[in-house]
Formats: sequence, structure tokens, C-alpha cells
Amino acid sequence: MNQSLQLFPLWAIICSAIAYFNPSLFTGFKSSIVPLLMFIMLTMGLTLKPADFKRVVENKKAVGLGLILQFTIMPVTAFLLCHLFTLDTHMLIGMVLVGAVAGGTASNVLCYLAKGDVALSVTMTAVSTLVGVIMTPLLTNLLIGHNIDIPIFSMLSSLAKIVLLPLLVGVTLNYVFANVIKKIHGKLPIIAMLAIIFIISIIVALNQAKLQTLNLLIVAAVVTHNLIGLTLGYWTPKKFGLDEQICRTIAFEVGMQNSGLAVALAIKFFTPAAAIAGTLFSIWHNISGSILAGYWQKKSAN
Repeated sequence: MNQSLQLFPLWAIICSAIAYFNPSLFTGFKSSIVPLLMFIMLTMGLTLKPADFKRVVENKKAVGLGLILQFTIMPVTAFLLCHLFTLDTHMLIGMVLVGAVAGGTASNVLCYLAKGDVALSVTMTAVSTLVGVIMTPLLTNLLIGHNIDIPIFSMLSSLAKIVLLPLLVGVTLNYVFANVIKKIHGKLPIIAMLAIIFIISIIVALNQAKLQTLNLLIVAAVVTHNLIGLTLGYWTPKKFGLDEQICRTIAFEVGMQNSGLAVALAIKFFTPAAAIAGTLFSIWHNISGSILAGYWQKKSAN
């Protein structure tokens, strides 16, 4: 991977700051969030081959445990934290959406920096992304559908278009045009990184006014949510006897969410206020993830 990937968290923070102080630079790109997410899913697909999914069988314990943790710890913790911090309905929706989506592609970058198993990370992200197409609307409905109208089938349809279709197109293109894709394979993580940073910037710009009057409780909830995911994502597989490299990999897969997708769903199906949790998570998980990756990188060097 290109060394510039190490600057990913720094660029995310810098661009977030630019978007916060100059929102007009990015607000006009609101309609680009979904196409950018589709593009990121496409780039993920372009890095995968059908044979890569054999890792699901070869590493079924790690993948299975990661999926269980991903779709239990994150959504349930989000729901409980909202009640613990007595957050309003908009924040509840946003937090649950963040918890119910799949792992984010940024986890692959940070896994690389932390000396984790990058191949396994990419496979786990792809699998959780596919599973999330169904699990995200189901979990959202299960946790908050009793008092909030959840458009479960519309969400399912949107996720199929935003996530499933471009991912499968990418895998197909990589299979048919393997020799061509191979030439740009090394640049795909950087391209995806730039798209993620741009999405974060747009999200921050769109919510700039709300971020100015932010309730510190939602900040505390988002930070706690992410840290619980990273912590349990590491120590649970450790208790199951998995090796250090895989434990680091699962930690990032569980603790780092596709918050851009959560924001897109919040804006499309609920309210802009529901997107605040995803906005904060987008910024924070890159900070916490980069700190953890730096720590593990130094630990591996010793």
C-alpha cells in the first residue's frame, strides 16, 4: 500500500476543519454522497475476486465471530447509550443507524497501519457489507421500530442499490478484466480514501450549524460507542484464542462503522438532525482508529 495512506486520519481531520469553517465549499455536493458511497463500494469490489471469499471458509471462526460482534455489540450498545444519556429521538435514530450498518472501508487502511491481517480485513468488510444490506433495516426496525416508523423495505431497496449492486459490479469487472484492473489495484485504496474524506467533509459542512450548538452528551455517546466496539472487538476474539493479528483486525472491523452510509440513510429516510451521530462518528473513529493503529504499529516494531 502507498505510504500516503498513513496520512488518511490527518487529512480527514484537516478536511473536516475546512468544511466546518467554510461549509459553502462542500454543501453544494450534498447529492454526491450516495454516488460517492456507490463508488467506494465499487472500488471495494474491484479489489476482490470470487476466490477471495474462500477466506470466509478458511477463517470461518474469525469471520463468524466478527459478524456476530458487528451486528450485536454496535447496534445494541448504540441503543443502550441513547437511553443512558437520555438522547432525543433524532439522536436515537442516528445512533442506531450507525450501530446497525456494516464496518467501514477505513478499517482496511487502519488495519494495514496496525500490522493486522489486511486480506482478512477486506474480506470481512465485504462480507459484513453484504450481510448489512439485510441486517441494517432489520436491526433498525427491531430496536426502534416500536415507536418510530421505519421504512424497512425502502431501506432494503436503497441498500441493495447503494451497496450490493456496485460491489457485485466491481467483483465482476475484476474477474472479467483482471489484467487491466491489476494495473490500478495499488491505487484503489487511495482513491477510496479520497472519496471517504470528501464524504466526511460534505457531512460536516451540511451539519455545521448543528455542530455549533452540539449537546456534549451526543459527543460522549458517540465516543463511548466507538471505544466499546474497539475494545470488545479486540478482547472477545482474544478470549476465543485467536492470534494477535486477527484480534487487531476484528477490533477495527467492529469498532469502525460505515458512518457515511448511516448519514445517507438518515438524510434520505429521516431528518438531517438524525445524521449528526454519523457525522461525529465519521470524524471520531478516524481519530481513535489512527491512535490505536499507531500504538499497535509501534508495539509490533519493538
